[in-house]
Amino acid sequence: MEKQKPKKKKVITFLFLYTSFIILSLIMKYEPGRRIAYNFQFFALDMFKLFPPAFILVGLFMVWIDRKAVEHYFGEASGVKGYIGAILLSCTTLYPFVVVLPMAASLYKKGAKLSIVLTYLGATAICRIPMTIFEASFIGIGFSVVRYIVSLPLIVISSILIERILRNDILHNRLGIQDVEL
Repeated sequence: MEKQKPKKKKVITFLFLYTSFIILSLIMKYEPGRRIAYNFQFFALDMFKLFPPAFILVGLFMVWIDRKAVEHYFGEASGVKGYIGAILLSCTTLYPFVVVLPMAASLYKKGAKLSIVLTYLGATAICRIPMTIFEASFIGIGFSVVRYIVSLPLIVISSILIERILRNDILHNRLGIQDVEL
């Protein structure tokens, strides 16, 4: 509790200084401050337009999709098809990465394997269909194919390694279990 108070105080101080800077910049017509205020307003409005539909979709996913279906397609026993499903699901993502995090959390809460959720997160940064079309039109389809061939296996391998490291850390350090083979 005591550590949160200084952090909260720093955040409040920062917000006060930031707001004061913006107000003074608008009053004194200081151009860099005015651009910062405009950019903040633009991005804040953009986020307010983007977040409600995204969170509604995540909420509907949490309610409509059965836990057993998630466990079947993305759970411990899903195998390779879970990773392929995560990559295909990530291809359909149109939202920025910030909105993908609640979807990943809901997948994990519904019983998806951690490495598959991490594959979904990593592939979301790489495999978006609109981004790939844009990239292929400027750089070429060959580049996009090579990028997928190189990137996707690395994402899957790193996701599996991260899951094993985290699972091992949790078992050894938090639960006190020793000599576990993963």
